[in-house]
Amino acid sequence: MSLERAKAYLKRFGLDNEVMEFDASSATVREAAEAIDCKEEEIAKSLSFLVDGGPVLIVAAGDRKIDNKKFKAEFSAKAKMIPFDMVEELTGHAVGGVCPFGVNEDVAVYLDISLKGIETVYPACGSSNSAIRLTVDKLEKITNSKKWVDVCRIIK
Repeated sequence: MSLERAKAYLKRFGLDNEVMEFDASSATVREAAEAIDCKEEEIAKSLSFLVDGGPVLIVAAGDRKIDNKKFKAEFSAKAKMIPFDMVEELTGHAVGGVCPFGVNEDVAVYLDISLKGIETVYPACGSSNSAIRLTVDKLEKITNSKKWVDVCRIIK
């Protein structure tokens, strides 16, 4: 299962026991914010895309969405989300629990600058009812992210 995969990855950093599991769903930003009792912007959502045929994760603040123009400028490709039925196969995690922990080896992870300036964030941990509390610095250190990107805008 994805939750165990994420926990195994987090164990390398001594964080596996920090994973929170909820009785209610935390699959959407709103549900996660309610389950954790935090602001939606503090949810670090992982958005999955195909770029040049390969999987890419963009980890962004929960109150943001992809800006197609910025995405194309960064990746020289149109923002094309991974089809729902292929997300788990390509990333290693099912929709609702996609996270940057324990992803398949060929997944490129990028952190969006929307996370900068937020002290604490809550990314999912491989299931639709889990999360972990991390500083943005810690998230950057443990995700093996390629780099910071600017590909999002505020949801209106």
